Amino acid sequence: MAESHSRNTIFCPGVVMLLGYNTNGLAFHRWQDGLELLAEVGFQAVAITVDQHCLNPFAPNFRDEFREMQRLLGRCRLHSVIETGARFLLDPRQKHEPTLISPTAEGRARRVDFLCRCIDIAQELNSDAVSFWSGVWRGDDESLAWQWLFDGCRRVTDYAEQRGVQLAFEPEPGMLVETNEQYGRVAEQIGSPRFGLTIDIGHVQCVEDDSIADHLRRWATPLCNVHIEDMRRGVHEHLRFGEGEIDFSPVMAALREIGYTGCVNVELGRHSHMVPEVLRESFEFLSRL
Repeated sequence: MAESHSRNTIFCPGVVMLLGYNTNGLAFHRWQDGLELLAEVGFQAVAITVDQHCLNPFAPNFRDEFREMQRLLGRCRLHSVIETGARFLLDPRQKHEPTLISPTAEGRARRVDFLCRCIDIAQELNSDAVSFWSGVWRGDDESLAWQWLFDGCRRVTDYAEQRGVQLAFEPEPGMLVETNEQYGRVAEQIGSPRFGLTIDIGHVQCVEDDSIADHLRRWATPLCNVHIEDMRRGVHEHLRFGEGEIDFSPVMAALREIGYTGCVNVELGRHSHMVPEVLRESFEFLSRL
């Protein structure tokens, strides 16, 4: 881990959180230039969303790009998390499809294969975790969706255990698993410490009843990845800091209280057109806390 007093960490005695940014908010930059920008601003981590233009494991030049990513992460001294929420990588006609709960066995198998490829990437990059979600249920019999989800998560977790990679499951508004309690239901079925939790601060604001700080304390044990942005209750729209309703001081205080030492990655996937400005303001906002 980098020095605890580096300007691109949030520091208090014994606790270091690594500020990062998600590459899904760098859509109009070459990912190489995007990583350089993050390091220049002061970020010390990056959430790498595997996508058409960034570490696409199906691309013929993947190995060359992977080696370039290894070199650049080292040169920029960036920790990494692998994110798997690319919108159209697996299906150019349907956003985020297929998923672990898609109606066809072929579709579900394709998602499992993709997640296992991302686990391989994380293992070779020494990434902190691989973050993924359930998917949107579009059928009638929800019990079938849960059965498919348990099965898919077991397959992915088994592979992660073989590779020694941490998983971080993300509840997502509008998906089958959208609350932390629902994550707990899945985690109980999987029964592995490798099956950790991603908490998106905005998602808690959007769908949960209790305070964000309370959720961080309650789910401190499996928590291994954090997304952060502003948001309004009941509206799943990722906003710049100050544009939503979240009071971030108690959020950061709770992260320090539970001793969280992982990545805190800003996720503003719809702000790529203004990313140099948003990078600076996001880093300055969070650093002040």
